[in-house]
Amino acid sequence: MRIPHKLRDEFPQESSLIERMIRTNSALRRLALRYAEVTSTIYRLASADEPTIDEVLERLKKRRLKLKDEIKAILTKLERRM
Repeated sequence: MRIPHKLRDEFPQESSLIERMIRTNSALRRLALRYAEVTSTIYRLASADEPTIDEVLERLKKRRLKLKDEIKAILTKLERRM
């Protein structure tokens, strides 16, 4: 099954820019890796048969939103330069 909330899904118009810039922009690369880690953790916890504390999932989802906002800010700056 495909994990939802991949960066290419969240920013479909910027997917080619993201792919290019992840190779050259260390800040974007770091945020994208962290975003992917948090998204995978959320998916794994939400899909597991084990009970998970809702507060843990909510905290992770808030972290993912913060990372998404940081990524968007970098993308906006990069798009202005182009």
